[in-house]
Amino acid sequence: MSWGEVFSLSSALAWALAVILLRRSGETLPPFELNLFKNCLGLVLMIPTVLLYSGPVLPDYSVFELFVIVISGMLGIALADTWYLRALNLMGASRTGIVASLFSPFVILLSMVFLGERMVLWQWLGFSMVITGVLLVTWRVHRSEVDAGDLRKGAIYGIAAMFMMAVGIVMVKGILETRPFLWTVELRLVGGVTGMLAFMLIPGRWQRVRQSFRQAQPWGTVITASFLASYLSLTMWMAGYKLIDASVASVLNETNGAFIVLLAWLMLGEKLSRRKLAGISLTLGGVLVMMSMN
Repeated sequence: MSWGEVFSLSSALAWALAVILLRRSGETLPPFELNLFKNCLGLVLMIPTVLLYSGPVLPDYSVFELFVIVISGMLGIALADTWYLRALNLMGASRTGIVASLFSPFVILLSMVFLGERMVLWQWLGFSMVITGVLLVTWRVHRSEVDAGDLRKGAIYGIAAMFMMAVGIVMVKGILETRPFLWTVELRLVGGVTGMLAFMLIPGRWQRVRQSFRQAQPWGTVITASFLASYLSLTMWMAGYKLIDASVASVLNETNGAFIVLLAWLMLGEKLSRRKLAGISLTLGGVLVMMSMN
């Protein structure tokens, strides 16, 4: 197993634990505010990391590269993560984790269009299994578990989040391979935070954010979740994309779905139904098929 594969799998585990803690944090802190705190913490933590390993001099990025990185952060961090946290509140951790398996198909399709990567027949079979697994847990739901309206809205937010996240990472794939990795991660976080701060210029938005932060919050849980999501998992996630094909890295990342379902059952008390088990089995089976034929 290569270092790129190790980083991608480790990122999946760290993200799964972060999702469970973000679900708890989201009970009192709205998605936008939670994402803003998460990204600001990640931005601050990355500063000493960049200075230590890459030095204080900004690499010689072109203006176009800087533009792409910033837009990638706005789409993949500011927008996508906020929508993901909204889906998390509406559907719960386990369903959102399984819907997030769509990230891999989106990355693969976009990589084929924009990066020239290709899949063989068996990889398309794995792709279909992932899609089927997602549909299995979102097509219908028992009213006693989740309100049908919340499920539909959560699925829409989750699918849109995964598409935007895929767009954001495919945009910077070439830059990650040719430019200093940590600086690119940091600049992408700058883009995400900048996008969220710009959104706060909307009248009344700043007051709502300030009011949320002034209320009592489980700050220990929020900080731990933010560290895992915006620093540890993010760094390993992008390292995987730097070292191996975007399509392979995205598939390995899908193992987080299994981790999330199990942790949601153990830590949040979410029901481990046959439908969820079947859905996660299909998505993981699709991952294994795609990897074995890579």
